[in-house]
Amino acid sequence: MKTTKTTKESNFLKEMNTLLLEQRTKLVSDLEKFAKKDPHIADEYNTSFSEYGDDVDENTLEVTEYLANKPVEMQLEKELKDVDKALKSIKTGTYGICKYCKQPIEPKRLLARPTSGACVSCKKTITQEL
Repeated sequence: MKTTKTTKESNFLKEMNTLLLEQRTKLVSDLEKFAKKDPHIADEYNTSFSEYGDDVDENTLEVTEYLANKPVEMQLEKELKDVDKALKSIKTGTYGICKYCKQPIEPKRLLARPTSGACVSCKKTITQEL
């Protein structure tokens, strides 16, 4: 996107910023349901063990719940980092520019996946190479 933004581009960026902030709020809320914020590392969370009791069955339930929550925590943290990266790119004026070909990413793609850093063409090329 050009440095002189049209009203349409400016409105689109405001819309995307609002959408990303809402997504961020939801991710943090979802994380806080079963994980605690790590005081030493920004945007990192630690899945907590529930305390059901000291019985073997209760301990098994605690471990099972922890093992189920840990991958969810990791996925939500990744999504949160992607949202934060997208919000930062809006502030720096690089939002919506493909990180590979440096061309604008289509607004339809950004509406479908607001954290996208690659255009459809580059993404297809990359995924076919893997």
